[in-house]
Amino acid sequence: MTLERTLAEGAAAVGVALDARGQERLLAYLRLLHKWNKVYNLTAIRELQKMVVHHLLDSLAVLPYVEGRRLVDVGSGAGLPGIPLAIVQPELQVTVLDSNHKKASFLQQVCLELKLDNVAVVCARVEAWHPPQPFDVVISRAFTDLAEFARLTGHLLAPGGALLAMKGLYPYEELAQLPDTMTVQRVIPLSVPGLRAQRHLVVVKRAPPGEAR
Repeated sequence: MTLERTLAEGAAAVGVALDARGQERLLAYLRLLHKWNKVYNLTAIRELQKMVVHHLLDSLAVLPYVEGRRLVDVGSGAGLPGIPLAIVQPELQVTVLDSNHKKASFLQQVCLELKLDNVAVVCARVEAWHPPQPFDVVISRAFTDLAEFARLTGHLLAPGGALLAMKGLYPYEELAQLPDTMTVQRVIPLSVPGLRAQRHLVVVKRAPPGEAR
């Protein structure tokens, strides 16, 4: 199956409407990742067909649960899920944050070549970075455990905003470790076409004052 067909059918399966330009830019991003990966070791996955599933479709699967206009992708690495989300939802203002200079350089190149005007690249440690405005969504993909994610990123979250943590297996132990200042809204099982592994999205918000989780 061609990359185009795998991407188009997969996006439709996860509920994401993908036009021709969106598909073209997603695959251009993937080819840049494939090219830079030979030198910078950005991902352990080397085959483009697998990258479509493990990176693009896995990222797009969370889009139906992204609410708001400002999103920060913490520990973005190669730009996942931030870059795919920014490509398919141009009205979303996305910041991709990573402390690794090589990865940040790659992300800058992606934004330059794909003309992603709605993406900002920040090279910094999350706990040391204080943006001028908080975010509606703080998302991470395999960044750290839930409790640490909440601790490190709480200052980035706007009132009413949500932390979205992309996980594999249902994170029973991590959920139990969350501080009382945070409350789990829901844990959403995700079905990623072509991915033979469990995926879950954990949605966490601040607990109302005076209430424990």
